[in-house]
Amino acid sequence: MSQAARLRDIVAILEARKHPVPREILLNELGVSYATFKRDLAVLRDQFQAPITWLPGEAGLERGYVLEDKGWSSGKLGLPRAWFTSTEIYALLMIDTLASHIAPGLLTEHLQPLITRITLALSAADDTPEDIRSRVRILASAARRRDAAHFENVAQATVRRKRLEILYFTKSRNERSTRIVSPQRLIHYKENWYLVAWCHKAQALRLFALDSVEDARALKEAAFEAEKSAVDAMVGKDFGIYSGGDRKWAKLRFSALQARWVEAEVWHPEQKTSHLDDGSLLLEVPYSDQRELLLDVLKFGPEAEVLEPSELREEMRSRLRRALSQYE
Repeated sequence: MSQAARLRDIVAILEARKHPVPREILLNELGVSYATFKRDLAVLRDQFQAPITWLPGEAGLERGYVLEDKGWSSGKLGLPRAWFTSTEIYALLMIDTLASHIAPGLLTEHLQPLITRITLALSAADDTPEDIRSRVRILASAARRRDAAHFENVAQATVRRKRLEILYFTKSRNERSTRIVSPQRLIHYKENWYLVAWCHKAQALRLFALDSVEDARALKEAAFEAEKSAVDAMVGKDFGIYSGGDRKWAKLRFSALQARWVEAEVWHPEQKTSHLDDGSLLLEVPYSDQRELLLDVLKFGPEAEVLEPSELREEMRSRLRRALSQYE
């Protein structure tokens, strides 16, 4: 049995008993020597500040160990019976690593006390936290944008249901505007953060890229609550980050060379795939905004072809002509 498991069991035994637990009973149930038990007890007291006391049995009182605060493990660790095996500790450290990569600071305030205790508990495992983290590396792709400077302000307002005043830079129009918005939902998509919010100026739901938010200030007013179904329809209903509007179905053909890779990808939960006689792959996906879909198809170059609908095919042909003209 690992030390982490023994620590958990010691606390469980003491929590379950109304009277002091004699040393012999603890050694028996744990199946360890007194020397090992003493080391475990020192870890609980010194590293976890567990309120475990030895009662010597004087003045007719019972002799044994007691956990003075029966709800200690829940209150201290923030999770009921939050004692972890080595495998669980590794998994939690991986969550910490991933959370730090996705958005530094997002979970730090809430996770740090738990991560600190997990780090201490790793003295029961074979590897240190640094060893474990060194074996997992997350590479930022070329698509990653700069960090959203005002992420924490936006995230806190979203969770606390408060309105925001933001200074937003619209890249497509090269203009800045100040808006009052009611945050509805944060979305992490392709290494970027987006905010679905009710824009009080437009009186409608809008999608904001957080790396285009140049300033964000939380207001005292409660956020306006939009219909959940409308928020759901904003993102994820159709292909890509941009949704809304009439749904259409794109038919895309990928060459036999690319088929084996594309068929293993999920472009949309409702996608349909079928193999053609020449070994190529037919992929059908729903979309309501063509911008991102065209960009994703363009990266396959001559290995991909837009078949339907006709307006999507024509737009692809136009883009390819413009691209080719730069090389003529």
